[in-house]
Amino acid sequence: MSSSSTLGLSADLSGQIALVTGASQGLGQTVAVRLGENGAKVLCIARNADKLAETVSQIQAAGGEAVAIACDVTDRASIEKLFEQIETEYKRLDIVVNNAGITRDTLLPRMTDEHWDEIIAANLTSCFLFCRGATRIMMGQRYGRIINMSSVSGLIGNPGQTNYSATKAGMIGFTRSLSREMAKRKITVNAVAPGFIESDMTRALGPAVTDEVKKRVPANRLGTADDVAACVLFLASKAASYVTGQVITVDGGLTG
Repeated sequence: MSSSSTLGLSADLSGQIALVTGASQGLGQTVAVRLGENGAKVLCIARNADKLAETVSQIQAAGGEAVAIACDVTDRASIEKLFEQIETEYKRLDIVVNNAGITRDTLLPRMTDEHWDEIIAANLTSCFLFCRGATRIMMGQRYGRIINMSSVSGLIGNPGQTNYSATKAGMIGFTRSLSREMAKRKITVNAVAPGFIESDMTRALGPAVTDEVKKRVPANRLGTADDVAACVLFLASKAASYVTGQVITVDGGLTG
């Protein structure tokens, strides 16, 4: 089963097990659906399993398979249990997309310890925990695709996002180092760095602000979740076997 009607891109992921964190909404939901449309059985991860119902429903409507799994990506014990469950029930794991993340934007002089610690735990430590669990399985099967969702904020910074940008930059260094550890085992590890993407948050800014944002982007438009999902789908495919340790920006030319 494959789908190319939305993305203009398809991949044969039949028989593969994929895991997507932050799959209940937004970009994570779109990525999960595209992987499911292309044949992967998708383990959809978020704190609230009820909120994953729409993601699972979309995947099933496209003829795919999906499972909603409640897991707090900052809870080490829950993550350990999750990977025990994966080994027991599925006995393999082929694709991991570390998409879960939050923002706590404020200028640094006003930033509290909580603003910092919450972002580090949710965005960066969660990536470490899921990659550690995934690589332990993938090394045994000598195959895997890990895609870590970074951001252009990790490349060029953004005012009010010193905490967020630090996690996204940290994810890039983490990705490049892990790719070197895993390459001989046929496990690729890459990062995707989206720019300004259409979302409920950007729509709430109003047309005046979004028009100014578009002026900063050479493509003169905001990106879509499908723009990012197409990149993830390629990196998750067998066709990307020689692509590892890369940071691929999906930003309409913003970072040049």
